[in-house]
Amino acid sequence: MRALIQRVTEAVVTVGPETAGSIGPGLLVLLGVATTDSPDDARRLAAKCASLRIFDDADGKMNLSVKQTGGEAMVVSQFTLYGDASRGNRPSFTGAAQPEAAERLYREFLSALQGELGADRVRAGVFRAMMKVKLVNDGPVTILLESGRTE
Repeated sequence: MRALIQRVTEAVVTVGPETAGSIGPGLLVLLGVATTDSPDDARRLAAKCASLRIFDDADGKMNLSVKQTGGEAMVVSQFTLYGDASRGNRPSFTGAAQPEAAERLYREFLSALQGELGADRVRAGVFRAMMKVKLVNDGPVTILLESGRTE
């Protein structure tokens, strides 16, 4: 499982003309699920995202987590994080989980993140939808986490 995390001042996800969700200051998490991922991976990665210290403290040092700041999180499914373009110019997505398995683990991640932050602080995109994601990256701060490397 891969989570591309961006510290944002705001983020909005739309599907067609409808707003699927929006947040103020917090994290935008683009989440990719691999064929080898498990529910434990989803729970561990959600806990890591909630505890990742990438927000400034009073001294301007990145010492606070979104959990500590009271910020929000927007989670968007992103199977293209498993795109492999090492052979040619057209990416292969064979490393990405099939939609049914990916959606189960995406929902497991959402549930675990809601458990960490509170359901009212977590928003989500629409699984398998063509979405537009607008964000204002704060810093910019962008971190890539992988479930096999969260310890």
